[in-house]
Amino acid sequence: MTQPLLQAADLRGAARLSTQAVAGLASVVEAMQAGIDASDAHLPPPPEREALVAALNGVLGDYLAASDDPLAITMAFRQSGRPLPLDRFALRSRAFVTPRLLVMLHGLCMNDLQWQRAGHDHGQALARDLGCTPVHLVYNSGLSVSTNGRILAQLMERLYDAWPVPIERLSVLAHGMGGLVARSAIHHGALLQRNALRWPTRVDDLICLGAPHQGAPLERAGHGIDRLLGAIPHAAPLARLGKVRSAGIDDMRLGNVVSAPSPDRGPHDCEHVSLPEQTRCFAIAANLGPAGDGPKSRLPGDGLVPVASALGLHPSPGRRLDFAPDRRAVVFETGHLDLLSSPEVYGLLRGWLG
Repeated sequence: MTQPLLQAADLRGAARLSTQAVAGLASVVEAMQAGIDASDAHLPPPPEREALVAALNGVLGDYLAASDDPLAITMAFRQSGRPLPLDRFALRSRAFVTPRLLVMLHGLCMNDLQWQRAGHDHGQALARDLGCTPVHLVYNSGLSVSTNGRILAQLMERLYDAWPVPIERLSVLAHGMGGLVARSAIHHGALLQRNALRWPTRVDDLICLGAPHQGAPLERAGHGIDRLLGAIPHAAPLARLGKVRSAGIDDMRLGNVVSAPSPDRGPHDCEHVSLPEQTRCFAIAANLGPAGDGPKSRLPGDGLVPVASALGLHPSPGRRLDFAPDRRAVVFETGHLDLLSSPEVYGLLRGWLG
């Protein structure tokens, strides 16, 4: 007999969501289970369940957190899918530790395990080739970027303090929304330096893959989000909840990094946050079309984030992000999720971090 992907405790948690958030949720869960019944006669592996819960958090995560729902993801560091203890002695015995620390942030509706794509993982490859130690962040991507940034600012300090060897190079690699969360954490961490947060000024590299620095055209109907959810096993039915837009999705639509959440704000209502001056900042954008001058080469982006947004470009000079020309790149015939497995992207990462 096929086992349900969402267990009884999960369904009890989902039942506590607000009336607005759960409109249509029963049919969504039913459709997800039907897809599992049709394709899998065995208990789905934990990574599939985690992927589905991460997708649900991206769409409804702020509701889940506000209702103290057990489905809400709590921000944490992990390695190989296992929680990473923020204790110096435990880290020394549990984790592969080097002086080069690489912190990796996933994107909207995703989790740390999904850095593994098409048989490739940028973190594992960089560990092999450059001797760095990848540490993955998992977080509720339905919360506002500012909320996640504030939490991460404190969590990063704990990781920095607990690292059992002196850190010679601290790099952050972020995909999609993760780029906004990373910038928010550095910004909030800098504001809190009076309370002795050390890590923000010691970030050597920030590399953003398809980050919506200037926003992304995500509308209530789910434009862009439907493609993202469709690529996650059993999560496509969540697109039916398009009328429920989480704080995280709203921030991604606007490219908001630290402004207070408000359903009525526009792009110009968001506080502009410059790139951290003490950090080498890099941006990679993806374009679905080929390189060249043909009409297909002028596709606007990776299916979720426009090229100009991922490169920090903006018509107003006061809102641009100043990525140096040799620290930004566009990869072609590549979608938003393909940034995670692209050999061209990995070549750039290895060159920049080498």
